[in-house]
Amino acid sequence: MHHELSLITTIAAALGFGLLFGMLAVRLKLPALVGYLAAGIVIGPATPGFVADVSLASQLAEIGVMLLMFGVGLHFSLRDLLDVRRIALPGAILQIAVATAMGIGMAHLWGWSLGAGLVFGLALSVASTVVLLRALESRGILDSMNGRIAVGWLVVEDLVTVLVLVLLPAIAGPLGGKGADADVSIWYALGKTLLQVGAFIAFMLLVGRKLFPWFLWRVAKTNSRELFTLAVIAAAVGIAYGSSELFGVSFALGAFFAGMVLRESDLSHRAAEESLPLRDAFSVLFFVSVGMLFDPMVLVDSPLKVLGVVAVIIFGKSIAAMLLVLALRYPLNTAITVSASLAQIGEFSFILAALGISLGLMPQEGQSLILAGAIISIAVNPLLFTAIEPLQRWLRANSAAVRKLESSPDPLAELPMTVPHERLSGQVVLVGYGRVGRRIADALIAQGIHYVVAEQNREIVDALRKRDQPAVVGNAAEPAVLIQAHIARAAVLVIATPDTFHVRTMIETAKALNPTVRVVVRTHNEQEAELLREDTGGKVFLGEHELAGSMTRYVLDTLKDAQHAH
Repeated sequence: MHHELSLITTIAAALGFGLLFGMLAVRLKLPALVGYLAAGIVIGPATPGFVADVSLASQLAEIGVMLLMFGVGLHFSLRDLLDVRRIALPGAILQIAVATAMGIGMAHLWGWSLGAGLVFGLALSVASTVVLLRALESRGILDSMNGRIAVGWLVVEDLVTVLVLVLLPAIAGPLGGKGADADVSIWYALGKTLLQVGAFIAFMLLVGRKLFPWFLWRVAKTNSRELFTLAVIAAAVGIAYGSSELFGVSFALGAFFAGMVLRESDLSHRAAEESLPLRDAFSVLFFVSVGMLFDPMVLVDSPLKVLGVVAVIIFGKSIAAMLLVLALRYPLNTAITVSASLAQIGEFSFILAALGISLGLMPQEGQSLILAGAIISIAVNPLLFTAIEPLQRWLRANSAAVRKLESSPDPLAELPMTVPHERLSGQVVLVGYGRVGRRIADALIAQGIHYVVAEQNREIVDALRKRDQPAVVGNAAEPAVLIQAHIARAAVLVIATPDTFHVRTMIETAKALNPTVRVVVRTHNEQEAELLREDTGGKVFLGEHELAGSMTRYVLDTLKDAQHAH
């Protein structure tokens, strides 16, 4: 290979093989990410034939990490996290602790150091947001309560991982790595790192929060799409590099905060859209470069270690998460969905593994084991989602402990006896208290109309009850929930939840309990809207139609006013 052409050759090989193997993975009903990792293995030094430049691929991967973290920051929603904080925050932290302890235990059995075990365990504890989002979207449950909890859980995992990426270099020395001087106190190293991070965060919040959006507005006014895309990418990479040089923090943290700060701007959606192609291209380079570091011989030399890693990822942390969700009084379906969502590892695990090796904490074998675990768990993950319903039925039929947890009295699942009877006759039963449900509720309050909310989010139900608003927790597809909402005496059932999977069951149950109840449903799919109208006879509102109708009415009214004025 000519030295001057090695960069072009490496990029061409990575993208070309990534495309081929990515298409093959998708044809096999696997995430494309599995194909990108396989492409890296093929062009890596561990397999015969063409070998790409590993050092150049690693540098390209750094840009991929920056843009991946920028995308995470750009889509980070504090409000979405706050909506599920009571389950996502304690659940994710405890699950990370359990999975990390399992990783440390395995590493100890293999004779690794505590530092190696810590990095290894943390890498096994964090699931891939990319894989999860695609899995939830493909099943149409991204906006459901279970989907929001799973995403919130992973957001907490992402935040913990960002913190680990910041702190790990500071504590690497005392743990026997190449970080700060081993003679330096771990508390001194931590204190110094936290001060640097604090200074960077303060700078971004005080200066970057105003300067960055202002700069993008100036670029947007040029009406040049190329310049706007260039500004977004330059800002992401520039802030990541500048944060490393000026404040000593990682590229990952700098890029993450660049995305978070940009989210404050009205241009955030356009920035996400314009930067997506380049982010996707460099993320492919990142996953291919990770695959290049994988030694397939680990599957032959250490099959029991690989099985142990896969067991922790698919069973260990998933069972721990399921038990935590059940202990927090959420239904079995939510517990199994969250556990299936966590039964894989991805991009953050690779970043942690690479950092652990660069700091001299983890042996090269650890990275190969993590990669083997990632490839297998990502490939198996779609099957786990398919098994949610059968597993739920099997557990209810065969596990007395699960039945006991589900049947134990839940104060939020029953309306308080103190609710006046006049508020539970001729009322509206409102299923879902999200963005649409809240607006409907406000309009009902303004008209003095009584309503009862049925919502799966325990925090929302708890908050409503504190405001003396009747509300019950649970899935309205279950008869017990609608019975508690007094559907038998209700005038109207309004289904405002974005989760349309159980809508037919909700309506059938409501009609069985109250044949005269009127039904109002929201949907985002025209075909689904038509089927719901035919099957249920209810009034179905399609988002695009209602928006078009409102805009049309406004245009016609404006034209009439203009004609009268003349």
